[in-house]
Amino acid sequence: MSLHLETERLTLRPWAEQDADRLRALHAERGTGMPTAEHIRTVIAKQLAAPAETGISLLPVQRRREGDFIGYCGLIVGRATLDEPEIAYELFRHAHGRGYAAGNAPSLRVLEKLGFTRHHISTEPSGEVV
Repeated sequence: MSLHLETERLTLRPWAEQDADRLRALHAERGTGMPTAEHIRTVIAKQLAAPAETGISLLPVQRRREGDFIGYCGLIVGRATLDEPEIAYELFRHAHGRGYAAGNAPSLRVLEKLGFTRHHISTEPSGEVV
């Protein structure tokens, strides 16, 4: 997996130390409180190691014009296997509704436009997982 991707509007790149504060704020938007700095450093370290271990990873997403961190996306093993990885992404609420993707019905429409189909839906404490 390339560790640097660019689209017309977004850049996906390797994690950097300066991402820690913004990632903490993004996790806090989940409504479960502010994670510790140590927890976030561990999360970033795991993502930096993931490509060597699995060949896939989550990458920070930043808007090209503004240069600001708006979330992350990529492939993870997650609930499946490396042969069938999951797409994972999380964006700040202020980035929702701009065609990047978000964790709701508009997000599913974006994925459908890209040719993805629903395989199955499961329910977890945080809600439905498609």
